[in-house]
Formats: sequence, structure tokens, C-alpha cells
Amino acid sequence: MLIQIVKNEWRNLTADRTLWWVTFILVVAIGYGVYNGTSWVHFLERSIEEALQDEHDRLAKAQHTVANGLEPERESRSPYSARYIGRRMGLRYAYLPPGPLASLSVGQSDLYPSYFKVNTQSTQRQKRHSELENPNHLLTSRFDLAFVIVYLFPLLILALSYNLISSEREQGTLAMVLSQPVTLRQFVVSKIGFRALIVSVLVIGLSFLAFLLNGINLFGDGASGQLLRWIAIVLAYSAFWFSLAVAVNALGKNSATNAIILAGMWLLFVVVVPSAVSLVVKNLYPVPTRVEFIVASREASMDARATEARLLSVFYEDHPELLPEGEEADMEEFDTLQWAAEMKVEESLKPVLARYDEQLLKQQGQVNRLRFLSPAIVTQEALNEIAGTGLARYRHFMSGVEAFHQEWRAYFVPKIFDMYEMTGPDFDEIPPYNYVEEPQGRVNRYVRVALVGLILPTLGIFALGLFKLRSYPLTG
Repeated sequence: MLIQIVKNEWRNLTADRTLWWVTFILVVAIGYGVYNGTSWVHFLERSIEEALQDEHDRLAKAQHTVANGLEPERESRSPYSARYIGRRMGLRYAYLPPGPLASLSVGQSDLYPSYFKVNTQSTQRQKRHSELENPNHLLTSRFDLAFVIVYLFPLLILALSYNLISSEREQGTLAMVLSQPVTLRQFVVSKIGFRALIVSVLVIGLSFLAFLLNGINLFGDGASGQLLRWIAIVLAYSAFWFSLAVAVNALGKNSATNAIILAGMWLLFVVVVPSAVSLVVKNLYPVPTRVEFIVASREASMDARATEARLLSVFYEDHPELLPEGEEADMEEFDTLQWAAEMKVEESLKPVLARYDEQLLKQQGQVNRLRFLSPAIVTQEALNEIAGTGLARYRHFMSGVEAFHQEWRAYFVPKIFDMYEMTGPDFDEIPPYNYVEEPQGRVNRYVRVALVGLILPTLGIFALGLFKLRSYPLTG
């Protein structure tokens, strides 16, 4: 009997062309989402490639100039000094390479820089060019495959399932079906299971095709594991909406009422709750504004200039290891004085940046706790984590940038205070940058928690729907 139900369901779906429209819309949306995400990742890759090419050419030219004692193209106070090389000519780029799945979920990669210039100056100078007031922009990323899954996929599921039982009752065929050796629960499970199978095959097949079109090597860089995690999240998310459709159908309302209720649930879970969570988090833990950072930077710079007469001596008192052995501090030395002033400004700005980082961490922690209020938040955050475009990977990248910056300074700062003149071989000793990927164990744990956060409410809603079917009116 169940086979007959499935066959009849297939005839009904193909007869009213709903399935074909759903397939067409899904193909177009996924195709555009993949194209848009791929275009963004290609832009990032080109930017990083151009930056690295600039680094290679500049270092090679500088090394050739220094090694051969040539005159630099631009006049400089000390073109071969460690200060000049470490500050300008020898700077390197620290970059965050896009992950294998970055094109499928842009996430927050369009909110944060993908590379930084690392030199003897503070990395705070780089952060000035990025907007500091950054509440978590949940579900407002570019139109990519993740956007299609989070926003549009539920609508297509609900379009196929809003009249799951009500259409049979309105046509007068429900009582006839139940006169056969089948219960209402079996009938509903068969219908929803078949529709879920069709939609799941479509989205998984199209997602797999998107992987191939993006040139993702499924046998390298852990891409196969990422693909399986991606599919698991998508299936769990789709199961939630199918179970919600069953529960609403079990209320015994007509098809139009079911459609309105389900549309309201989509609006609640996909739009209202994420916006409310973002608003609550932003107000609970506001980050320092960009204006506050600029004012603090200006005040620190003015204070440093006003105290130049004693700034260098104070700096040497704090860092006696940098004072040349057997020499007194030269208060007229421009390089060291400027370095001391810059360190003073950097120290003054640390409280503002520390408060920003602290508030941002609190924001993300609160989002992690509140995300289970909406399956859309759980899914979006999980897809970002899988694609490597979430905040956690970016923070891992920034910690690596800070560590490399400290290594860079450890190489150049002693030379600056020794008034060292760089030679050709010195360029080979300049620290290189190597990105170390974040541990996949953290991502795996995050995805497992997300799956639990999707599966538990799905089972609860589905069980509630099956329970309500016991009192479902067969006529009326």
C-alpha cells in the first residue's frame, strides 16, 4: 500500500507542475548563488596574488639595490637603514587564504580584510581602515549557496508541503484513502518522506555539482569531510521545515490557512528572530565606535608630540636592552624618537582595541547561546564554519598576524636602535609569513552541536504533529 501511495504522490506532483517549478527555481537560485560566491572568492584570490607579487618584486628590487649600493629611485633619509627597510621597502603581507568551500558561503569574509601589511608599525594602523563598529551581521551576507539554503530553500519546501493533507480532505479523497489498510500517520509519513527525498536529492545533487564547478578537489585538503558536514547540515535544516509542515497540516486547517501559518513561521525563524538576536547582542555588548578610536588616536599622537623631550629617555628606561652598549641616549636621534613616540601611541590605544575585542567576543558568545532560537541562525553559522568564513577562523588568522608581527619586530627593532644598515644577505633572514590553518577539531565540534540543535527540535515538532493527527478531522 505504501508503494501505491508513493506512486500516486509522484503522479500528483508531476501533474500540477509544482515540482518542476520548484526544481527550476532551485536550479536558477543555486546557479546564481554559486556564480556570485565564486566571483567573490576569485576577487579575494586575485587581491592576495597581486599583494604577494608586489611583495616579491619589491623585496627583490630592494635587495638588488642594497647589495649593489645603487641609489634608490625615491630619495630617503636613510634608504638602507633597518628602519626604512622594516617600515617600507621590506614589509610583507600576512594573508588569509580562502577555504575550499569559501565560494559556497561568503559569510563574514566580505566584512574583514583578507590580508594585512606587516611592518615595524603597529597593526592598529591597518585596523583604522576597517569599520570598528561591527555588530554581528547575521544572515545578511552576499547571495551565495548558503543564502539560497537558509532563505529560499524553506520557502520551496513549504510550497511543496503546505497542503500535504488538507488538499486530500478538500478534494474528498482523504476518507477514501483511509478506507484502505493504511493509517493516517502512515499516509502522512509516506507523503512527506517522498517529498523530502525528492527535494533532498535535488539540493544535494546541485550542491555536489556546485562543488565540481568550483574546481574543489574532494580528495584533498579535507574537502570530502567538509562536503559531508555541509550535506548533513542541509539535510537537518530541510528536515526541520518538513516536520514543521507536518505539524501545521495536523492542525486540521484548510490549505490557505496552512500557507499563511507556514509563511509566518518562515518570517519568524528566518527574519524576525535573527534580527532580534542581532539587536539584543548589539545593545548588550556595544563595541567602541570608530569615532572613539579616531579621537583616542589623535589624543595619543598629540600627547606623544608634546612630550618628545622626555619620551625617548622614558622609553629607554622601560627597554634598557635596546640602548647601545656603552652609549648614552641621543635625544636628537629621529629614528629612535619616532619609534618611541609610535610605541607610546600604540600603548595608549590598547585599552580601546582591547575593549573592542572583548565586546566582540561577548557578542559572539551570546550569539552562540541564542542561535538555537532559530534554525536559520544555527544553519548559517554552521555553514560559515564549514566554509571557513566565520568569525572564529578570522580571529585565528588575526592571532597569527599578531604573532608574526611580534616576530617581525623582534628582527628589526634591535637593528633600528643600532642604526644598522641592511646588506643584501640580510634580506634572506627577514622572517617569512606562513599561514597555519585552524584545528579542524573545533569546526567538527561546532558542527556536531549545530546538528543536535537542529535535530532535537525537528524530532519534537514531528512527534507533536504525529500526535495531533490522532484528532485530525477527515471531513469539513
